[in-house]
Amino acid sequence: MEEVTNCLDLGYPVDVRYLDLLKAFDKVRHGRLLLKLEAHGISGNVLRWIENRLCGRKQKVMLGRQVSDWSEVLNGVPQGSVLGPILFVLYINDIDECINSKILKFADDTKISTTCRTVNSLEAIDSLRADLHNLVLWSVDWQMLFNIDKCKVMHLAYNNPVHYVMGTSQLQAATEERDL
Repeated sequence: MEEVTNCLDLGYPVDVRYLDLLKAFDKVRHGRLLLKLEAHGISGNVLRWIENRLCGRKQKVMLGRQVSDWSEVLNGVPQGSVLGPILFVLYINDIDECINSKILKFADDTKISTTCRTVNSLEAIDSLRADLHNLVLWSVDWQMLFNIDKCKVMHLAYNNPVHYVMGTSQLQAATEERDL
């Protein structure tokens, strides 16, 4: 908040983009998560404990009197636990390596990131657009797609008609947004 208000006090318009990953906690691929944990230096008994907690689980669904066959669970981190959000943040921790803007991450299965930046020049606007393109590429590479319908941009200041695109969809402008 302080960073945004400082920019506005200097007379610079600011764009804040609220990005939402589609079913984020459910989409974390176990094999890829284990690779990222290892890259973060997690190994030995701790890595094996996490692997045992995630991998090899099965589930079935019951609807009325109908029961499905057992199916192996290949994706997802435990929800309603302390471990789940930590694993999720470690999975998305490298999302900001491909962008120039500041990104704030929040371990949540709906809103995961907020990026803000002044938009006082064509270069800044182009950089923001490139950041969005790179975030889409990251999401495809890591199979964590964005829920474009819930991704928004908030223009702070007057006369800021900039439009942003993610993939082939234009981000909708928001006049208010809940920000944790």
